[in-house]
Amino acid sequence: MSRALFVTGTGTDIGKTFITGLIVKKLAESGKNPGYYKAAMSGNDRRPDGSLIPGDALFVQQISGIRQPLNEMCPYVYENAVSPHLASRIEGNPVEMSIVKQGFQKTASTHDYVTVEGSGGILCPICFDERKIQLEDVIKELQLPSILIADAGLGTINSVVLTAEYMKAHDLPLKGMIFNHFHPGNVMEEDNIFMCEDMTGLPTLALVKDSDTELDIDIDVLTSLYEEVNLR
Repeated sequence: MSRALFVTGTGTDIGKTFITGLIVKKLAESGKNPGYYKAAMSGNDRRPDGSLIPGDALFVQQISGIRQPLNEMCPYVYENAVSPHLASRIEGNPVEMSIVKQGFQKTASTHDYVTVEGSGGILCPICFDERKIQLEDVIKELQLPSILIADAGLGTINSVVLTAEYMKAHDLPLKGMIFNHFHPGNVMEEDNIFMCEDMTGLPTLALVKDSDTELDIDIDVLTSLYEEVNLR
């Protein structure tokens, strides 16, 4: 039976893809047959033939060494580096939940641990004009638990607590936090982490430095975050 986990963040450009890549790498090196999935991906480059390269998926594939085909990792790929709802307004091909679910179930049917990465923060809309779909709708439709990626630096207390409170109010299970751009010995960052733990009641799962090539987390702890997938 496949298991899955959703990776959300306090916002964009805080390192979700980098940490997701390290998570998938850890699973792969432990022989867990991991897969990657993302509902919608913006800000992508084009190949010489004009087709779009799913950049986040490519990064995860390269850093983790998994052989999952890129075209199975993300059903909606856009060129404009904006929210997916706006990218689809500009480029066409708006997100449909049935397609997102179908792609996820296909990935789950061939991989034991599926790590699903969000776009931006938890409130990011991935479709708006044709139908209203936000990341939380994807999480609920796929019935996934989540972990939260945050920057260890200045301002993180506010963004972490607000995200955690929103997810709690909307019945989105959150299992813990990973802090990125961490500098050991930095008094402010260490206090930020303590305050986030105290104010949310969530555990810190890992602290990630910019130079890290491995995720410092016990594999049994990591796999325990994933929950069984409902393939119906």
